[in-house]
Amino acid sequence: MKRRSGFRNNVVLAVGAHPDDVEFLMAGTLALLHKKGFRIFIATACTGNMGSMMLRSQEIASIRFREAEKSARILSAPYMCLGESDLHLVFDNKTRFKTVELVRRIDPDIVITHSPEDYMMDHQLTADLMWDACFNAPIPNYVTNQANPAKPTRRIPFLFYADAMGGRNRFGERVRVDFYVDIGSSIKVKERMLAQHKSQREWLRAQHGIDEYILQMRRWARERGSEAGRKYAEAFRQHRGHPFPEENVLASTLGSLCIIP
Repeated sequence: MKRRSGFRNNVVLAVGAHPDDVEFLMAGTLALLHKKGFRIFIATACTGNMGSMMLRSQEIASIRFREAEKSARILSAPYMCLGESDLHLVFDNKTRFKTVELVRRIDPDIVITHSPEDYMMDHQLTADLMWDACFNAPIPNYVTNQANPAKPTRRIPFLFYADAMGGRNRFGERVRVDFYVDIGSSIKVKERMLAQHKSQREWLRAQHGIDEYILQMRRWARERGSEAGRKYAEAFRQHRGHPFPEENVLASTLGSLCIIP
C-alpha cells in the first residue's frame, strides 16, 4: 500500500475511556479511514467494569472486553485495554507510562480520542492522558518503566478530539466543533460495531434513562449531519497546540466528506 504524504505508517489509533465510546463517537470516521487503507487500532483506558447493575465487576469487564473485540474486528482492528477501573482513572505517572507505551507500540500517524470537554471525568482524563502521551512518546529520556518497552516514536502524531457526548460539556453547554465528517456511507458499519455492545442496553436504560441506544446514536449523528448539511455526521476538533502538527489530515484524506463550517 502506498504511503500518503505526511504519514509514515498509515495507522490510526482510536482511544476511548470505556468499551463502546469509540463506537458512539468516531466509528463512522474510522470506517471511512479503514476503507482508504489505514490500519485501525482501538483501545480503551478502562475495562467497563462499572457498566452493570447486576453483574460483578470482573464479570461485566470480561463481557465488555469480548464485545469490544467483536466490534473492533469489523474494521480488522485489534482491541487493547489499559486495564484501569471505570471511575478510578487518574492522571498520575503510572497511568501516563501506560498511555505513552500504547502510543509507542502502535506508532500511529493519527490519534483520535475524547473531547477534553465532556460530561464525565473518565472521558476528560482520557483526552488529557492521550494529549500527554502523544507529546511524550518521542522523548528518548522518557522511561515508561514497562516490561519490554517500545522505542520512542520519531514524531508527535496528529491528534483529534471526537465530539462530546450529546455535543455538550459538563455544564450542558455546546462544545466547539472544528469540522464534521460525512458518515452517510458508513453509518451501517458504525451501527454494526455499536450493536456488539449488547450488555450496555440494560445499563444505559437503568443508569441514564436511555433505551435503544443505537437509535440514540443515529439521532445524534443525524443532528450533527443536519448542521453539516448531510444526512449523518460525526464532529471533531483538532489539537493544534505547540508542538503538534497543524495540518488537518483528516480533511486532506477524506476530501469532500470533511465539512469545515
